[in-house]
Amino acid sequence: MSKDLILQVQNLSKRFGGVAAVSGVNLDVQARETLAIIGPNGAGKTTFYNLLSGRMAPTTWQIHFEGRDITGLPAHTISRLGISRSFQINNIFTEMTVRENVEVAVTARRGEGRRWANLASANVPVQQEADALLSRLSLSHLSGRRAGVISYGDKRLVEIAVVLATRPELVLLDEPTAGMTPDETGQVVDLVKTLSQTGDYTFLITEHDMRVVFDLADRILVMHHGQTLVLDSPEAVRAHPEVRRAYLGDTDAELRDPS
Repeated sequence: MSKDLILQVQNLSKRFGGVAAVSGVNLDVQARETLAIIGPNGAGKTTFYNLLSGRMAPTTWQIHFEGRDITGLPAHTISRLGISRSFQINNIFTEMTVRENVEVAVTARRGEGRRWANLASANVPVQQEADALLSRLSLSHLSGRRAGVISYGDKRLVEIAVVLATRPELVLLDEPTAGMTPDETGQVVDLVKTLSQTGDYTFLITEHDMRVVFDLADRILVMHHGQTLVLDSPEAVRAHPEVRRAYLGDTDAELRDPS
């Protein structure tokens, strides 16, 4: 694997009985790029994420992360190696404060997951790391608030903070702006741009909002019926006739999401 490749996927497939949810996908991801994965509902995007993150076993596969074969490894091992994922539905502890949510992730990353309830609130280094991350994401003002009562958009930002607390190199964001207002969507876009510019992270993003996709992506993978339809630059994808037909049934309209 080239030193500039962080992820290499070869012939990745997942079948459920006679149905191929993902079929023979090949993908090389460059370190520090932002790659968007788009496609109609049922295209295989979520299954693809489940396969990459170890939450689902592939039928055929070869997955290398930073030159290491991670095929078949469990989700917690893949996370410790540096791949972390957010979900379409908020995945935070609503009865805890925002800082406690981040502390849990920090403590688990340190290998203290079984003892986090006893240690996090009294562990100064954990507190300091959580506070620094919340400050970096401009969420310090929410630190002491219970996560269940903050706005939907802020919950999504807190989930990103929890993901980053595991110190990933490859971040899988699954519909990060789903259900957000335009202002909340803008916050997420600005955050991902800022984080991308640091050079600390590589992003894979599934997203239905085409404005977000074309604003963030260096490259776009278009999936259709579990397969790769196109993998190219945003400009090439926008102009591609098969993509326009798959999304619009119309080659003259501006590319947008069908849902």
